[in-house]
Amino acid sequence: MKTTIINLTLIIFGLTAGFAQTDTLSIENVNIIPVYENILLRNQRVVVGNGKILRIEDVSKASEYPMAKQIDGSGKYLIPGLHEMHYHWRNKEGGIERDFKLLLANGVTTVRNMAEYDWQDHIAIRDSIDKNQLMGPNYYTSGPYLQSGDLKTSADIERIIAQHYNKGYDFIKIADNLPKDIYLKVLERAADYNIPVMGHAQREMDLEYSLRMKSIEHVEEFVYLFGDEQRRDSLFLKNAVEQIKNSGIVIVPTLVVFDMIVKCLDDNSFAKLKEKEVATYMLNGDHGYWASDDNPYRQNLKGKVINGMDALPLLEGYFEWMKNFTKMLAKKDVPMMTGSDTFGFVVPGFSLHEEFQFLQEAGLSPYEILKASALTPARYLGSIATEGTITEGKNANLVLLNKNPLEDIKNTKTIEGVLLKGEWLGRDQLDSFLKEVESLNH
Repeated sequence: MKTTIINLTLIIFGLTAGFAQTDTLSIENVNIIPVYENILLRNQRVVVGNGKILRIEDVSKASEYPMAKQIDGSGKYLIPGLHEMHYHWRNKEGGIERDFKLLLANGVTTVRNMAEYDWQDHIAIRDSIDKNQLMGPNYYTSGPYLQSGDLKTSADIERIIAQHYNKGYDFIKIADNLPKDIYLKVLERAADYNIPVMGHAQREMDLEYSLRMKSIEHVEEFVYLFGDEQRRDSLFLKNAVEQIKNSGIVIVPTLVVFDMIVKCLDDNSFAKLKEKEVATYMLNGDHGYWASDDNPYRQNLKGKVINGMDALPLLEGYFEWMKNFTKMLAKKDVPMMTGSDTFGFVVPGFSLHEEFQFLQEAGLSPYEILKASALTPARYLGSIATEGTITEGKNANLVLLNKNPLEDIKNTKTIEGVLLKGEWLGRDQLDSFLKEVESLNH
């Protein structure tokens, strides 16, 4: 009898929940790019309620849901919310809200923060978002940027990893070459605490050691992992890519930030960089610093000789190699994620779309790029049950575009609106976010 009562209660509750939705909205007659495969579903209705995708159906069907709001998706394209998987909050001025406005205005609904600096508390930021006290994307964070000076002994490792666990960081970020015994101990203790380790490659060890991490940040790392001869040896590279593929590791190329570094060394390119349209969203102090010869790349690299070669052509050559290697990884279906590193002229939100274009220039298809900014990150973050594709039951984190990104990835910039946890942010709202950020400079 007790079981029967419980079951009846669940049925009654289910009916009540089903019909009591007051926030249901639909996107009508929209073309869906669901990303679970390379297809386009035309003339669909997407019904959203309680922050979830409730129904996807042909628009010719009569909807059984009462709609509080209908959005006309005719001639438009719906993609999953974008993932910025290599983000840094660099400047206290304007608060993290400033960056979130830039990210949301650019369709970014999930962020992985890659370091916690002394003046920051990213767990508090993540908790505020989760409790709806702060409007922001799904938020994941590593702990402090760990370098060899932080990890000298077994006691250091034990203390730091326990701190990561107790504070609740999602990742451990390594940003330096470590002695082999220290590195292996970090991996072992992190596994005991079930905290993934990711970051820069271990450049002084064989490739296999770096492949023990969850992800390698920056395809640039392979420039330093491999010797000059190895980078020119097609058989070596083919075998290396096979090894990377077999390991299951994920790579985050971050091409856009390396491009910025190269452009800082060339006077003509640097002049154009300073006038970039998106530079209007940089804080005045940041722009003044990065647009001057105090810029660290101008100061430390411009005109310098490295390995017997001028820095500019050397780095230009590295960049071409990086794009070619990224294409080799893509051809072998090595999982990749999109991230941009967000500093200097690499402006949060906008920079992710620049990264898309570099990936397309490197030879990735628009579908491969969307997959790297939706499906692969969701699998990596353990959120695939609720994120990463447009399917029923997933969270309603979506981006409505005016042009088809499968034809050209630059069309991800044609944003008509964003759904964040089921809340519609139309073009006017997104523009107001951008104006608020711009106003900080006046």
